Amino acid sequence: MTNETIEVRKLSIADIDQYNELLRYAFQVTEKTLLDYGWENDEIRKSKFPVLENAHVLGCFDRGALVSQFAVYPMEMNIHSAIYPIGFITSVATYPEYSRRGLMSMLMKQSLLEMREKGQSIAILYPFSIPLYRHRGWEIISDKMTWRISDAKMLARKDVPGYVRRVPSDSADLIALHTRFAKKTHGCLFRNDLAWDEYWRWDVDDTTVAIYYGEDHTPLGYMVYRIDADTMYVKEMVYINMEARMGLLRYINAHDSMVDEVRGNNYSGESIAFALSDSDIKETIRPYIMGRIVDFELFLGQYRFRREADGASLSFQISDPFLEWNNGTYTVELQGGAGKLTTKPSKHKVKLSIGTLTTLLLGYKRAPDLAALERIEASDETIELLDAAVIRRKPYISDYI
Repeated sequence: MTNETIEVRKLSIADIDQYNELLRYAFQVTEKTLLDYGWENDEIRKSKFPVLENAHVLGCFDRGALVSQFAVYPMEMNIHSAIYPIGFITSVATYPEYSRRGLMSMLMKQSLLEMREKGQSIAILYPFSIPLYRHRGWEIISDKMTWRISDAKMLARKDVPGYVRRVPSDSADLIALHTRFAKKTHGCLFRNDLAWDEYWRWDVDDTTVAIYYGEDHTPLGYMVYRIDADTMYVKEMVYINMEARMGLLRYINAHDSMVDEVRGNNYSGESIAFALSDSDIKETIRPYIMGRIVDFELFLGQYRFRREADGASLSFQISDPFLEWNNGTYTVELQGGAGKLTTKPSKHKVKLSIGTLTTLLLGYKRAPDLAALERIEASDETIELLDAAVIRRKPYISDYI
């Protein structure tokens, strides 16, 4: 079977039914699934209008029928305190009879090319297959940790000066608080209207938002949760300072007569057991988000290095199996916390793939660890310099679109 009849084009509102049908088939979203979440067919259909209006969705059509699709949500991301325009990849789907024909790779490459033209130097996604994306230059950049506590009484009871109030899901305080959190948190995405819609898409009616306010009535933290069958499920807990964290934990503790177990999500990349008054907690960890640098030179223009490495230079020999424009050797001078391309030679040579470079520069893995895994080729002195140059902070990415 050949691709002679395949047409590639951007989807429009007129393609909404085919778009939904392909998504539902690929991800096995049944009528029962929709009804369980309170969605009628027309509701789920209309809910996708903003996606096709605001996101860039490419599709492969065979004689007019949509058979493969690839969507890019335009978003912004905090990367070491620099705000990057990025693309969040989603709705990647192909009918099984059209698999192994290179359609997804075709759509991915065209989408990444258009991202490059728009100045979006990095892309992220939630992978359905890590090996498949890794083969195309993507790498893991963040984890999702889940935790379970058998007794809410274990959580902190320390007094705090503020108070907690339950608010609607469209609360202006909630939206402003998340934006404030994103401005100070490496890896965090700035949620636009489209992202907030996706955030709430599959939540049931009894999902609750609680905000912790400081003594001066300033919102300092929030949690999104629901209670079902004597269990509290914490979807997300965000706090600006430790007072807010303590206030939210105290709020969970206040439910001890209502729940037998508390389950939550943690996206910081660090265990929370150490910070609890009692560490009788079960934590699990799994890879969550993958990313890839779309254009290294463009990405470098905003990137922040540690000032401790000022005055040094590094020569990156990059291999990219998918985007040929990244292949090559780039020598970077470090000055004032920034990196500037130069033609001057450097004795510190680093050989690595675009995926390894992505996970390194985003702080998910440190240079010595990557060298130990033979993902970096460099001298011990160069590895030490590279480790000193990159900010050691794991990305916080809680969104799944």
